[in-house]
Amino acid sequence: MPVLGIGGLFFRSNDPDALSAWYKTHLGIGAGCVSTPGATPDQWSWETQGGPVVFAPFKADTDYFPADKQFMLNLRVSDIDALIAALRAAGIAVETKPEWDDPSIGTFARTHDPEGNAIELWQPPAA
Repeated sequence: MPVLGIGGLFFRSNDPDALSAWYKTHLGIGAGCVSTPGATPDQWSWETQGGPVVFAPFKADTDYFPADKQFMLNLRVSDIDALIAALRAAGIAVETKPEWDDPSIGTFARTHDPEGNAIELWQPPAA
């Protein structure tokens, strides 16, 4: 297959600059951010670490994320407990439920960006 991975995620925003700043400040993602050790940041992209990506359309009436949104962003994280604590310390609501977690799949939490877009945080199980 010629497709190597996701090259970008583009979505509409009422205030793109403010929303970009929120993602950069609270999640460390967006233009100029790096997740790969030793990578050099650039003004356009976020250098990510390789790993699994789930690409899955959901039924139109799913209740897995808000009905008024067409997508939910799932972010693979390395220390979900620390990220949850940092988000909560910044006054950002984060929801966790024991039934979302599965030792064979990982640990999950959910939050929303300032424009109400759903964000699922996912820490895969240790290898």
